[in-house]
Amino acid sequence: MVGSQSGKAESPKTEYTGSEILLRCLIEEQVDVVFGYPGGAVLPIYDSLYEGGLRHLLARHEQGAIHAADGYARATGKPGVVIATSGPGATNLVTGIATAQMDSIPMVCITGNVSQELMGTDAFQEADIMGITMPIVKHSYLVTDVCDLPRIVKEAFHLASTGRPGPVLIDIPKDVANARDTFHYPKGVSIRGYQPTSSAHPLQLARLREVIAEAKRPVILAGGGVVTAGAEKELITFAEQTQIPVITTLMGLGGFPGQHPLWLGMPGMHGTYAANHALLETDLLIGIGARFDDRVTMGRLDKFATKAKIVHMDIDPAEIGKNVNTFIPIVGDVKNVLQAANVDLPQSDSAAWIEKVTGWRESYPLCYRDSEDRLKPQWVIRHLYETTGGDAVVTTDVGQHQMWVAQYFHFARPRSFISSGGLGTMGFGFPAALGAQLATPEQLVISVTGDGGFQMTNQELAVASLANIPVKVVIINNQNLGMVRQWQEVFYHKRYSEVDLSGSPDFVKLTEAYGVKAWRAKTKEEAITAWAEALAHPGPAVVDFWVAPDENVYPMVAPGKGLDEMIMGDEKA
Repeated sequence: MVGSQSGKAESPKTEYTGSEILLRCLIEEQVDVVFGYPGGAVLPIYDSLYEGGLRHLLARHEQGAIHAADGYARATGKPGVVIATSGPGATNLVTGIATAQMDSIPMVCITGNVSQELMGTDAFQEADIMGITMPIVKHSYLVTDVCDLPRIVKEAFHLASTGRPGPVLIDIPKDVANARDTFHYPKGVSIRGYQPTSSAHPLQLARLREVIAEAKRPVILAGGGVVTAGAEKELITFAEQTQIPVITTLMGLGGFPGQHPLWLGMPGMHGTYAANHALLETDLLIGIGARFDDRVTMGRLDKFATKAKIVHMDIDPAEIGKNVNTFIPIVGDVKNVLQAANVDLPQSDSAAWIEKVTGWRESYPLCYRDSEDRLKPQWVIRHLYETTGGDAVVTTDVGQHQMWVAQYFHFARPRSFISSGGLGTMGFGFPAALGAQLATPEQLVISVTGDGGFQMTNQELAVASLANIPVKVVIINNQNLGMVRQWQEVFYHKRYSEVDLSGSPDFVKLTEAYGVKAWRAKTKEEAITAWAEALAHPGPAVVDFWVAPDENVYPMVAPGKGLDEMIMGDEKA
């Protein structure tokens, strides 16, 4: 162990390299694992890591490293840390940085760079990663003097995890990593111009209580901000005291129990009938940590909550009024806001409304046409839920399987659903599961992925095998790019263009080549047996479920259509 936690007194005049100082800073921030991939510009950093003090997970691609760090962050709420070298190493992080930025995930991304005297000369593996990532980070630093490094690291972790969280980049030139200085870690942070509002204005809370008391058809739209703030208990109290039904966005899943009688499901493009029609009819819409994005509103604001006064609670003032007209803006950390709002909170006159929306939920449940001949993906997801009792952390990739998980796996607690919501990044799910498993070793972690997305980052099977990370991978294998195929079927007259994935490898053989156990299932009987054996296996496991290739996700609202134009499909329970 190195640094101030070593238990050894250090002379205040002892000098360390920039890389050794960085290591000590990470230890001071109580980082327990970093994800990364070495290269020339970060060799000094990796030389310091050799001394110990931190666990490092060597990914097989930088994108796998940053998605794993992202999964770690989503599972814990703590900043995920990733290290990559200059040039291609840094640029391979870009998609993962954008993924974290879109979903407000705290990350500290450390990149190496060429020495400062070589910058701007097109040196070997030189890239302006600061310029490249400027639109997709919360903040970024180029360290030009080793004496600034402790302050910068302290600020980076503070910025990443406070206010609206997000990724922060620290770019360290090689000469700074080799330079020497004494080490002193700051005790606090003071950043001019950065003072996030955490508590709501009392007058706005008074207005909120007034409109709740007046409302006849109120609805809560809870988003990812509830999960980020750890406000799930406060939200339950708020909903139960006011007797207001709750809708959770994709990123908000788990922020309100999926089994609660007031829960109406997910809204938007693949939302439930009850959730979408409640948004159409509500007279008071209370948005809590949600950003009213186009997958919820469908971009048709002329058909979204047109009868409602809209209350918007959010930590980021830039989000309030950005997409919808807001009647009562409330800026602050939603946990603090709800704690204050729950004092002297009135009950709405919503008995008749609750009866109506509950009737919608019971009359128009999510359903699908089951089959005894072909394995249906919805059945697979329900089987995962029933066999685990919902007690699992589930990561997804992006596409049809993502929506089926959101629909059929009812999440009871926050940080149990991990998915790329805003950017929709294929290849995210599996490495994110590795990070989530390291963050929560006592939890069952399931990675539900498609046969397309799995091929983008399945090289990380080597990491799962070598480190014995017991993630259970579920491949929903429909031999095509399912969501793209569905859109081509519904909107492009079945003109299927470049969606056939029939040339994919044998996933069982591929998995076994990495030393990981694998099964294939094509029938319900095979699926039940394979999944039971995978759950019982103590290490990582992959189950390749061959499902009906022409299955679609319903309900569905077409882009540019209103929530009143849901395509229910011809599915029958």
